Amino acid sequence: MTYLPALKDTDPEIRDLIIAEEKREWDKIRLIPSENYASTAVLEASGSVLTNKYSEGYPGKRYYEGQQITDIVETLAIERAKKLFGVEHANVQPYSGSPANMAVYHAVLEPGDAIMGLALPHGGHLTHGWKVNFSGKLYRSVPYELDPQTERLNFDKIREQALQVRPKVIIAGYTAYPRTIEWEKFREICDEVGAFFHADTSHITGLIVGGVHPNPFPIADTGITTTHKSLRGPRGAMILCKAQFAEKVDKAIMPGLQGGPHNHTTAAIAVALKEATTPEFKAYAKQIVANAKALADQLLTHGFRLVSGGTDNHLILFEVQKSKGIGGREAAKALDAAGIVTNCNTVPFDPNPPFKPSGVRIGTPAITSRGMKEPEMRKLGDWMSEVIEHADDAKVLARIAGEVRELCQSFPCPGIDPKHWA
Repeated sequence: MTYLPALKDTDPEIRDLIIAEEKREWDKIRLIPSENYASTAVLEASGSVLTNKYSEGYPGKRYYEGQQITDIVETLAIERAKKLFGVEHANVQPYSGSPANMAVYHAVLEPGDAIMGLALPHGGHLTHGWKVNFSGKLYRSVPYELDPQTERLNFDKIREQALQVRPKVIIAGYTAYPRTIEWEKFREICDEVGAFFHADTSHITGLIVGGVHPNPFPIADTGITTTHKSLRGPRGAMILCKAQFAEKVDKAIMPGLQGGPHNHTTAAIAVALKEATTPEFKAYAKQIVANAKALADQLLTHGFRLVSGGTDNHLILFEVQKSKGIGGREAAKALDAAGIVTNCNTVPFDPNPPFKPSGVRIGTPAITSRGMKEPEMRKLGDWMSEVIEHADDAKVLARIAGEVRELCQSFPCPGIDPKHWA
């Protein structure tokens, strides 16, 4: 049977590109920590006829008729999110993480209010107050930084800064922080200075629901998460908050920022949330952390300098400029040529500009979804060391790419079937 037959007739160029991407994801080791493999069930929901329906408003309060099915779909997603995270309210309509954060700020802040989030070069997110982003332009952002000695959060300094700034919101949750986040310490600081506590768990949501990272939502006022990354859902987002913020949050999304929700994405989110309740998902989350620790240990044996010395979660950030004599971007490009996909990244107090940073960021969710475990992590650490030592040797990179491709054949990708390519 022909794979993607309608596309083959209508747009064979796009069909060929989709197949090429499937092959790329199958043949390479994907270590970008924000990427993963969605299940076949999630992909089926994402590609369903629910994309045909407009549903402005919320279940039971829509502006268009014909919501008999979509109301049930969205309610299912909401109730599953509330139960899984232990929250009083969930909004599953945000198109992505950035507009989800924008909606929360719109709900609880006024332009010019002070906010505190981790500085982008230290592992924060653009939407946590960085100067070129809306969050740094609409609000008075006073970022906190990591401790220069430990490269970890220093709560004494964060508290001191908060007492001086008196922010309206303090944001916790990061894109390049390899350690466990102590949510309760942020709650204490927020209570002391009279700030709202906002948690962005986008990277670690799968670890939270899998029971291997603390859950902030019983104590955070508001929070958001993307629904892909470690959660393995579609490209979307959710807002999770206490009941007292529910009405303002919902109005901030619609009509404040968005029109009709993407019902096909809402359905896929519901599927991913159901998958996250299974014993298999908990085992996957536990293995993510075990894999990250094993890979970190192997990189240490090869003389890499890991930010903060290691990892507690899914993510490893390591410096190569000083320790290995190669820029982060050059290292990432060499690794990609060898079949190992990463991203260059700044390290705390990086002397280099963001486009030419000193570090590389990696994570283990996608390879864990494929079933790889500690033995593969040790092999991977050896390959990464050899690649970076021979970054200019095309023959070495090609040989390792072949070895990577051979290894990958033994670890199928969820949602991808190579029999379709015949």
